[in-house]
Amino acid sequence: MSQAQVAYVGLGSNVGDSVRTLREAIRALDGLPHTRLLRASALYRTPAWGRRDQPDFVNAAAALETGLAARALLEALLGLERGFGRERAAQDGRWGPRTLDLDLLLYGEAAIDEPGLHVPHPHLHERAFVLVPLAEIAPQARIPGRGTVRAARVAVADEGIEAVL
Repeated sequence: MSQAQVAYVGLGSNVGDSVRTLREAIRALDGLPHTRLLRASALYRTPAWGRRDQPDFVNAAAALETGLAARALLEALLGLERGFGRERAAQDGRWGPRTLDLDLLLYGEAAIDEPGLHVPHPHLHERAFVLVPLAEIAPQARIPGRGTVRAARVAVADEGIEAVL
């Protein structure tokens, strides 16, 4: 176990009852070992990104305080995805429909570039569906090499993103 860090996780779903899935996934994040949920954003309905021939997504962001190392946290997130029925199969292709997607967006102010682990998330600064909920809970968080979440959020268009009641 490493020293406690604040980590930010992006959540998304567009298969099944996505609102329910994200609410349950946020609760599950609080149950990860050596981890506690600090804050979660509202849920946002967002247009599909990359592949548009699929249902809209519901997205959110969560702030965690964790004693897990970045790699261990990523593995725990992948385990939660599997627990919610996510199968990362090659035939799904990139950006396809999913029951639950959990992305490790930021881990403290660390910049990590290892096989299978890239923090900050490589496309964080250009994706409104991530930046809108993240800016809600952590506008001053720093994206290494990119400035603050707020600055990145201002730089991207957010057409079609709406809060879910």
